[in-house]
Amino acid sequence: MRNSSAEVVMVLFRCTLFYKIKLQKTVFQSPLLCSTINRPFTCTNASSSPSSGSYNRADNLAKLYSKDWLSPNEVQEIFKALDPNSVPALLDHVSKRKDYKPNEAFYTLVITKLGQVRNFDAIDDLLTKFKTQKNCRLSDDFFYNVLKIYGNVGGRINRAIETLYDMPKCYNCWPSVKTFNFVLNLLVSTKQFDIVHEVYLGAGKLGIEIDACCLNILIKGLCECGHLDDAYYVLDEFPKQGCIPNVRTFSTIMHGLCENGKVDKAFGLIERMENEDIYPDTITYNTLISGLQKQGRVEEAIELLDRMRRKGCNPNSGSYQQVLYGLLRIEEFALAKDFMNRMISNGFRPSFVSYKMMILGLCDGKKLEDADWVLKHMVRHGFAPKMGMWRKILEKMFSGNGSFDTTNIGEIIDKMFS
Repeated sequence: MRNSSAEVVMVLFRCTLFYKIKLQKTVFQSPLLCSTINRPFTCTNASSSPSSGSYNRADNLAKLYSKDWLSPNEVQEIFKALDPNSVPALLDHVSKRKDYKPNEAFYTLVITKLGQVRNFDAIDDLLTKFKTQKNCRLSDDFFYNVLKIYGNVGGRINRAIETLYDMPKCYNCWPSVKTFNFVLNLLVSTKQFDIVHEVYLGAGKLGIEIDACCLNILIKGLCECGHLDDAYYVLDEFPKQGCIPNVRTFSTIMHGLCENGKVDKAFGLIERMENEDIYPDTITYNTLISGLQKQGRVEEAIELLDRMRRKGCNPNSGSYQQVLYGLLRIEEFALAKDFMNRMISNGFRPSFVSYKMMILGLCDGKKLEDADWVLKHMVRHGFAPKMGMWRKILEKMFSGNGSFDTTNIGEIIDKMFS
């Protein structure tokens, strides 16, 4: 007797249900997958089912071991939720599936995951594997991410340089100037100045057309290692390379000159900037103000601050702070108090160090009423005086050497401990 349609459907449903239960048991009993969902396998019956979050993760992982077709987005989502330590084993498995071909987005995710646990050996192995795949197509963005992980996460500078040079010859991918400049800046940031010039000279072999950013990085490296004459030489190279220097170019050289005590020479660059229609910004002026105050030339720093405003360049907190530090260093506390008041009136808050230097200096000079004014503003701006400062103030209060307004001292102390 022929089965009815309803009976056939019921048999198919039971077979499908049996297959899914058996598959889930196999998945939950896998030590790798149990560790991936961060729970030991205990049982598979309904009375002791895992939490919904763990179950969903395990259910997604089960798809990797099923014969069902997987879309790239499904694999991406599964690997996003993985514990990074389990990535290598599951990567090997998914690579063997005939229905799924990993793409660049997937490999970028995998390498990012491996970088999170500093598994650089696995990243090296993966890149070596790409070298043998003739049809492998990877973009500059992919390698930019790899270089960032090697350099910023792992500090593997030499490996980053090797990968940069391997891009055209091993992966048929020419680096962009952005990727090239990242490696240059990485070398400057890690103070490997000897290698910077070598990599820079290799730009032609990598098909890189030098831009202003590249030359700025080179100038930054030369200034940081004290080769200021060479920095000027690179500045002269800009028009030869078809590039135009910008305000950052000049500010970097100015900073190098001021750090080496050559403030007057730094001022000479202002005229050159104006001749080339490049206008100084706040960073440029702050660099010069800082250089002046470190040499004790505070009056000139104040004049430059006023000149800055006349030129239409608005000072920021750093502009005022550098002048204030200069006045405090030469112990002009009366002028510093007036300047601090000017700074506060313009909406800027002095630093804790400024307040501390001011109060201790005024106390030493027996100007306790001024110290009281500064102390109140300090508390008003959210800074709590520390024990050493209170000890200094109290010593002067009770020494009989000056008058100090104690009417609000209780309120100030309450604020300090609030």
